Amino acid sequence: MSRILIVEDDVAFCMMLKTFLEKKNFKITTAFSIQEAISEIEQNQFDLVLTDMRLPDQDGITLLNHIKNLEEKIQVVVMTGYAEIDMAVKAIKQGAFDYISKPFHPEKIVTTIQNALGRKEDLKDQHKKIAKRKTVVEDTNYVKGISLASKKLNEYVELVAPTKMSVLIIGNSGTGKEYVASSIHKASNRANKPFIAVDCGAIPKEIASSEFFGHIKGSFTGAINDKTGHFEAANGGTLFLDEIGNLSYELQVQLLRALQERKIKPVGSNREIEVDIRVIAATNEDLSKAVKEGNFREDLYHRLNEFSMKIPSLKDRTEDLMLFADHFLEEANEELEKSIVGFTEKVLEAFKRYDWPGNLRELKNIVKRSVLLTQGDFITQEVLPGEIVNATGTTPVYKLFKNENEKEMILDALEKANGNKAKAARMLGIDRKTLYNKLNHYDIEY
Repeated sequence: MSRILIVEDDVAFCMMLKTFLEKKNFKITTAFSIQEAISEIEQNQFDLVLTDMRLPDQDGITLLNHIKNLEEKIQVVVMTGYAEIDMAVKAIKQGAFDYISKPFHPEKIVTTIQNALGRKEDLKDQHKKIAKRKTVVEDTNYVKGISLASKKLNEYVELVAPTKMSVLIIGNSGTGKEYVASSIHKASNRANKPFIAVDCGAIPKEIASSEFFGHIKGSFTGAINDKTGHFEAANGGTLFLDEIGNLSYELQVQLLRALQERKIKPVGSNREIEVDIRVIAATNEDLSKAVKEGNFREDLYHRLNEFSMKIPSLKDRTEDLMLFADHFLEEANEELEKSIVGFTEKVLEAFKRYDWPGNLRELKNIVKRSVLLTQGDFITQEVLPGEIVNATGTTPVYKLFKNENEKEMILDALEKANGNKAKAARMLGIDRKTLYNKLNHYDIEY
């Protein structure tokens, strides 16, 4: 029976994990601090140590170094929040077997543990693996927020991604529905296959069948070559249908048949083509209402809605505002070949007052425009549109503080600010004195 030491200061979570792993026939010992963990390791033999990166006395890197100096054969798996992935990468480079991001499905950690116990990877291979995983995170171009609404959304993505279920994403315009769909695809077993995104509202009714199912040369006026449709192009992968409510009733019938039979027939052809696709649809309207009014087929609605998730508007995930703003700033700097450092205090206050009716799309456009117009190191009020500067505001950006997530919010802000507490306080919408009080309250050393 393999012996595992769990090092985690969240007692309730630690005991839950202990109970779960004991049911999987592992022998579990627990520790709630680095000092307690070191004492256990020096007195007992363990096959694997499962440790959180943030602990009351020191961080997981310190424990990892101690373990590797004491006993190289002990495998180490680190548990980390999304905001601490860079620290997890550092742990991998210093000898940890792997990392797992919180929140995670319990079965996922069992697989990681079994891999760690079952095979020895040399350090070079580990570096390649973690670099590849980090690239996947970056390639999604999708920022995981820290608000309660974002956490719920991220949990849904992790739950549904490995399945074959069709997903219906509901959200207002500009909330990032395609980014969420892409992240589901990249976390699925189809990640190495195509992800084809289709804006259903931008396809003229006359050529919709051809766009979806393709056509053969000469099948209609203007068909001068064979054409591969979206279904065939997405074969083996994921087809993302944005604004699905804009499809004509006739095309809804054709789409339903294709999804049921997993076969398509190009326009003008007698040959059926088998397709293996996963469909993710998105809408900014109430499809259930459209079904009741007879504007959307009920059978297609249920076919698409095997699992649904709602993306919150930016005004409902205000704790995430500056995370997205910083992300879009980095993107704009790279695209426009500039090196803007950040936002002035007045710009941050204006962002907090504004309601962002255009959601993330509007924020991205405003940040990009501001980067283009800015001549100095910081974006100032002078380059912002009048509606943002003059906004009165009704809701503070960071709903600080809620006990459920404030510690993670503080850690994330500190990391984003590279340890600059004044900048972190501005991101959190609080003064430095309040931040220092919170750092003491949570025993955060940064």
